Amino acid sequence: MKELTDLALDTARGRGATYADIRIVRRHTQQVATRNGAVAEVSDGETMGFGVRVIAGGAWGFSSSSRLAPHEVERVAAEAVEIARASGTVSREPVDIGPPEIHVATYRTPFEIDPFAVPLEAKIDLLLAADAEMRRVRGVRAARGLLVSWRENKAFASSEGSYIEQEIVEVGGGIVAYALGEMEAQQRSYPNSFARDQRTGGWEIVEEMDLVGNGERVASEAVALLTADPCPARVTTLILGPTQLALQVHESCGHPTELDRVFGTEAAYAGTSFLTPEKLGTFRYGSPIVNLTADATVPGGLGTFGYDDEGVPAQRVPLVREGIFVGYLSSRETMVQLAKLRGEDPAQARSGGAMRASGWNRIPLVRMTNVNLEPGEWTLEELIADTDDGIYMEMNRSWSIDDKRLNFQFGTEIAYEIRHGRKVRLLKNGIYTGMTPQFWGSCDAICNADHWRVWGTPNCGKGQPGQIAHTGHGAAPARFRNVQVGVKP
Repeated sequence: MKELTDLALDTARGRGATYADIRIVRRHTQQVATRNGAVAEVSDGETMGFGVRVIAGGAWGFSSSSRLAPHEVERVAAEAVEIARASGTVSREPVDIGPPEIHVATYRTPFEIDPFAVPLEAKIDLLLAADAEMRRVRGVRAARGLLVSWRENKAFASSEGSYIEQEIVEVGGGIVAYALGEMEAQQRSYPNSFARDQRTGGWEIVEEMDLVGNGERVASEAVALLTADPCPARVTTLILGPTQLALQVHESCGHPTELDRVFGTEAAYAGTSFLTPEKLGTFRYGSPIVNLTADATVPGGLGTFGYDDEGVPAQRVPLVREGIFVGYLSSRETMVQLAKLRGEDPAQARSGGAMRASGWNRIPLVRMTNVNLEPGEWTLEELIADTDDGIYMEMNRSWSIDDKRLNFQFGTEIAYEIRHGRKVRLLKNGIYTGMTPQFWGSCDAICNADHWRVWGTPNCGKGQPGQIAHTGHGAAPARFRNVQVGVKP
């Protein structure tokens, strides 16, 4: 790999590039799915290629190929320079990526059991056993299961002197039971919505899920929802379970803190943000107990790695501290832009390490790492006991949020009415709405580290052409006051 990366960088510099980097990426994915007692899908595939990114004529250029051969590396590197020069004829100001990042390193996801070493038959048998547990519950009309194994090997090199090799391993999966009534359908998922929680690590993650052991419970809850009362429409106290809160963080905290959205370079795909630069350090984003951190180092997170796709080390970046907005998800270029805008020294502007591409044929974009809501001090039992009147909601079913990430509506799979400190009634079709600063400003309690874990979001879309990123979100149950729930008549 080193010979090929050196060739790409030498070619780009020889053609006049002032900066160049190359990523060589090999990815192996395997997916197994079952439906109603039968195997619905088995796929196993690999992709390999490389992408070269350069600055020439003051602008970016990018080209890629799946043919990993010396003559093709030279051609692609030269083409990237040509594209940059063409872009430079219409660019407004020269690209500035700030001080150099020079790292020579390796990183590998720690794991106990290689998921690709587990026999395919064992994976199928596991899903079919969980499927059987769900379908033996009377009233279940359909059952679905999924297992995903994912490995990515990357080599990154830059003209500044970096050379980094990484191996990222992920495992995911889950189950869903569907119940059908006369006029409606209900579903229950485990361990996360849409039959898929995913984390970095090995097959031990799937073993911890205990899909078979949770099959009957999940199915019974789906059937019970058919006869449950609908979520009432009122303003009340809302407690969100951890999987739903993870998506709330993703949509209303992660996306608006992406600095490329703020600067308008990510606007067409549900882009832009309300967190404009003048708010940095002064804007009250939430209540004093709300602390949000972008952490690419936390074990198990889908946004956990050694170095991002600009060769910047993984790090913890404060986004909100004691309710005040203090930081962005950033790249080298966007941090220089921010420094210049704020009258700060761009030579001191360092990236937060959030640039990632979905594959070898895509340019890196500012993406979420693991955007986490830091844990509080409560147990869930204490939190429910302390709530005289409210609703508990868990597991996402639907969501909608505007481009600036201000107004939102979320629907959940399951809800419970809380009266006098106890869950007293199962509710279906749980829905809540709000505006981001007011919602987080109403947060008055967060559960402790015993209830906290990182949940995976392997389907985050962004960019044109589109890219799907894997992100993580640490969360524990939390309480919010005076929230509109249900559908207003």
